[in-house]
Amino acid sequence: MTYATLTQQAIVGSSVEEQSRTQAEAVAPTQDPLTSRDRRIIGEIIEVQPESVRTIWIEGGITVWVQLVGGGRLPFDRNWFATRVAEVKATLPETPRERNQRLESELKETCTVFGLYHGEIDYLVFSTKVYRQGKLVGFVGWDEEGWYARPRQYGVNRVAPSAEQVIASLGVRATVAA
Repeated sequence: MTYATLTQQAIVGSSVEEQSRTQAEAVAPTQDPLTSRDRRIIGEIIEVQPESVRTIWIEGGITVWVQLVGGGRLPFDRNWFATRVAEVKATLPETPRERNQRLESELKETCTVFGLYHGEIDYLVFSTKVYRQGKLVGFVGWDEEGWYARPRQYGVNRVAPSAEQVIASLGVRATVAA
């Protein structure tokens, strides 16, 4: 097993505090709290490229600060910013990746409820096979009509507004906790 030992070394023109922060980030990088959708929304509001948004925070419950990648911070009134976020969210279309993430999350939750697991998802058309105890239950997917399921590879799709409803249409009952 390999171990890394960090030592404090003097760097010309750098404070000890800055060194400590840099070393801490190198050892345990912080997880980015902003999603690509968040960056798209913020970029739309402040009229910059989404990639140029580093982070965002609220100070004193009043001011929203946006930190940019190239340096610089922009302050905004929290209420104004929240209103703009709601407006932009309502008009910003979901990307295929965001849609797939949302659908996969719904599918995983539903499979858990029914005691199922799914095979590899074909993200291009968002479809997969669902199994219970190693046996194929059916095919589940999502298209412009919504969620669909069918018990065999070929046949008529059963369409419903949620993953839970289409899986139930396959005759599967939710598992009961013991």
